[in-house]
Order: sequence, then structure tokens, then C-alpha cells
Amino acid sequence: MYYGEIKKIDIANGLGVRVSLFVSGCRNHCPGCFNAATWNFDYGKPFTEDTEREILEALKPSHIKGLTVLGGEPFEEENQRVLAPFLEKVRATYPEKNIWCYSGYVYDKDIRPHDGRKHCEVTDRMLSCIDVLVDGPFIEAEKDITLNYRGSRNQRILWLKEDKPVNSIE
Repeated sequence: MYYGEIKKIDIANGLGVRVSLFVSGCRNHCPGCFNAATWNFDYGKPFTEDTEREILEALKPSHIKGLTVLGGEPFEEENQRVLAPFLEKVRATYPEKNIWCYSGYVYDKDIRPHDGRKHCEVTDRMLSCIDVLVDGPFIEAEKDITLNYRGSRNQRILWLKEDKPVNSIE
């Protein structure tokens, strides 16, 4: 897997100050995508053990609330196979921090366990680590810059864990 960027201080892609990993590779190709360079699976740098250590170190400070994974497309199967074990490592190292993930795929249709078209042998492992999933393709006609943590009105913020935060966005 390749990645386009790591933001070590990000306040735009989830609650609180976060570390954000922009993975490379996306087959959705949403018109108006803010990060079209990451559609290419070979864009950026290889995701290595050094990259993992860099992100784990960036997550260490107490003011960092968690990790956000976006792209590109984290739920492309080849990305899931790298991200699932990495997210498990993040969860084990920082159980108090949360993990957000953005996907242009729709949870109910494409990702859900057992029958989603993007579901593969590691999807359940990946989903078990994610606290919040922002799903749905960016649709230019539904673009709304007033939305919290989303680009278009069709996109949803899904709390995958039972312990939904009190200061919920919705």
C-alpha cells in the first residue's frame, strides 16, 4: 500500500486534534474529489514499518484524540489488507484514542459484514477497530461546506461503537 500524506495535526477530519493518514488508491473517482491525486494506487510513498512507527509516535501526545484514515479509499481490498493489522496495532497501543475512517463506499451496500461488495477476509477486523465511519461518495451537486466532517449531504457519520460520544455531531 502507498500513502499520499500523513497530517500529524489535523482538526478537519474528526473530533479533536488528530493524526490523519491519506492512503492511495481509489476506484470511485468521484467528480470534484478534493484529493484526486490519491486515486492512483502508486501515488506517494510506500507504507512501511517505519511509517507505522511514525504514526504511532505522532499519536502519543495526550492532546491527540485519535487517528483518521481517509484517502484515496481505505476500503479498497488491497488497502484493507494492510490497514487491518495496522489499525489493530493502533487500537492495542492506544485503547483510549478513537479511530475515524472515511469511505466513498456505502456501509449498508458495499462494506457491511458478509455481503458487501468491498467486504473481504480482513474487513471485519478493520471494522472492529473503527469507532466512526463517514461513508458515501462525494457528490458535487450535494456539496455543503456547512456540514461537520463531510463534503456532501449524502454522506453519513456512522458511530460503529455503542459508546457514542455525548458531544455528538448529529
